[in-house]
Amino acid sequence: MVAQLTIRERRLALLILLIMGLVGLFMTVAGADKAFSLHGLITLIFSVGLMFVVLSGYFEPEPDGKSLQQYYDDPTKVGIVIAMIWAVFGMFIGDWVAWLLAYPEMTFNEAWASFGRLRPVHTTAVIFGFGGNGLIATSYHVVQRTSRARLPGQVSPWFVLFGYNLFCIISVTGFFIGVTQSKEYAEPEWYADIWLVIVWVTYFIMYLRVLARRNEPHIYVANWYYMAFILVVAMLHIVNGLAIPISLLHAKSYSLFSGVQDAMTEWWYGHNAVAFFLTAGFLGMLYYFLPKRAGRPIYSYRLSIIGFWGITFFYMWAGSHHLHYTALPTWVQTLGVTFSVMLLVPSWAAAGNALLTLNGAWHRVRDDATLRFMMVAAVFYGLTTFEGSFMAIRPVNALSHYTDWTVGHVHAGALGWVALITFGAIYALVPWLWKQKSMYSGKLVELHFWLALAGTLIYVFAMWNSGIIQGLMWRTYNETGTLAYSFIESMVEMHPYYIARAIGGLFFLIGAVVGCYNIWMTIRMARQQAVAAGFETPDLGIVSSQEIKAGE
Repeated sequence: MVAQLTIRERRLALLILLIMGLVGLFMTVAGADKAFSLHGLITLIFSVGLMFVVLSGYFEPEPDGKSLQQYYDDPTKVGIVIAMIWAVFGMFIGDWVAWLLAYPEMTFNEAWASFGRLRPVHTTAVIFGFGGNGLIATSYHVVQRTSRARLPGQVSPWFVLFGYNLFCIISVTGFFIGVTQSKEYAEPEWYADIWLVIVWVTYFIMYLRVLARRNEPHIYVANWYYMAFILVVAMLHIVNGLAIPISLLHAKSYSLFSGVQDAMTEWWYGHNAVAFFLTAGFLGMLYYFLPKRAGRPIYSYRLSIIGFWGITFFYMWAGSHHLHYTALPTWVQTLGVTFSVMLLVPSWAAAGNALLTLNGAWHRVRDDATLRFMMVAAVFYGLTTFEGSFMAIRPVNALSHYTDWTVGHVHAGALGWVALITFGAIYALVPWLWKQKSMYSGKLVELHFWLALAGTLIYVFAMWNSGIIQGLMWRTYNETGTLAYSFIESMVEMHPYYIARAIGGLFFLIGAVVGCYNIWMTIRMARQQAVAAGFETPDLGIVSSQEIKAGE
C-alpha cells in the first residue's frame, strides 16, 4: 500500500496525518465536555496509527513509471474489506435491535444498549459504513475503467476512504454515549459534519479530475449516477447540517431551523438521501456490474439517460410525503404526492432496463449466484419504488405511516436492493482485483444468496403484516365512537411478527458472515498463488477500449 506512493506523496500523507493528529490532540485537551474530548482522542489515535503505517513503508523503493501507468486499485481493495466489516457490525447491531423490540430486557439496564442509541448505530453502520464504503470502492473502480484513466494522485483516494471512515467511527461512538442531533440519517454532531464536508469535497474534485483526464470521449452512464450521488449528497448534507454549536469546544449544537421548517428541511434531506445515496449511487453500480457480469450491453442506453434525468429531477420534490397530516402546508404535501407518483416512471425505466439487459443471458442468472444477486436487486428496486409511490398517496399514507409497514418498505429497499447489489458487485470485483478466476467457493456464494433472500422475505413480509394490522387496529372504532383497541393490545399482536423480523435479520447477518469468510479466503488464496494468466492490468497508454475485457 505505502510502497505504491512516491516519496513526495508519503511526505504529504504524513503532513496531513500530523495536522489531523494535532487537531485531535487539541480537541482532547481543550474539550469542554467528555464527548468532544473523546472524539478528539479517537482522531488522535486514528491519525497516529496511520502515521505508523506510512512510516513503516517510508523507505521502500519508489514505484517505477510502469506501475503508475496502470489502474490504481489498492484503495478499492481496502474499501471492499472495510465495507464488509461495517456490514457485519451494522447488521449485528440491527438484529440486536430487532430482538430488543421483542424482548425489551435485552438492554441489560445499560443506557448505551437502549433502542434510542443502538438504532442510529445500526443505520449509520449499514447505510454509511457498509453502503458508503461500497460506493466509494466501486466508484474508484468504475470511473477508471470507463474513462481509461488512472485516479489522479495516490493520496486523495486514501484521504477520502480513511477520512470517511473516521467520520463513521466518530458518529457511531458518539451515538453509544448519547451524542446526536436527533435527525434521521443526519445524527452526527457539527464537528463530524464539518469533517465530512472536507472529505466529500475532496472526493468530488478527485472524481471530476478523473473524468477530465479520460481517454474515452463519452462519459458512461454509471458515472452520471455516481456524480449525482457525490454532488447532491454534499448539497443535502451541508444545508440540513447547518447548526450553531454551544461553543467551538462543545459537542452539542442546535439546528439553524425550527418547527415545521426544520421538519421540511430534514425530510428534504432524508428522502433525497434515499434518492441520491441509496438509489443513484447504487444504480451507477448496477449499470456497470450487471452488464459486465452478464456479458451483455445495456438494453437501452437512451433509456438509462432518460431515467437518470427523471430520477434527478423528480426525487428532489418528493420529501414532503413524509409529513402528511402535519403542520406542513397542504400544497407542499400535494406537491410531494404528485412527484412521488411521477417517480414511478424513471424508477421502473431503470429496473426494466436492467432486467431486459439479461435477455439472452438468463442461463447465466441460473448458474451464476453473483449475477443472481444483481438480478434480484433490480427486482426489489422495481417493487420498492412502486411501493414507495403507492405509500405516498394520502389515503394509503393514513394507514401506513407510523406503522411497521414503513419499516418493511425501508428494508425491502435496504436489504433487497442496496445490500444485494452491493454484495453482487463485491463478489464480481474480488476475483478481478485479486486476479483469481473465481471466488474461493461458489457454493458459499450460493449459500449467501439464499440466506440473504430468505432473510429479506421473512423480514419484509413480517413487517408488512405487522404494519397493516397496526394501522387497522389504530383506526377501528366501536359502536360508541371510541377506539376499539388500546395501544398495548396492538403491541401484543405485534410480538410474533417482531420475532419473525429478528429471525429474518439473523438469516441476513449469517449470510454476511459467510460472505466475509468467502472473501477472506479468496484474498488468502490469491496471496498463495501466482498471478493467473490473462488477468494482468492493462497499460492505459496502449490498450484500446475494445481490448479492455470484463473483469479488468
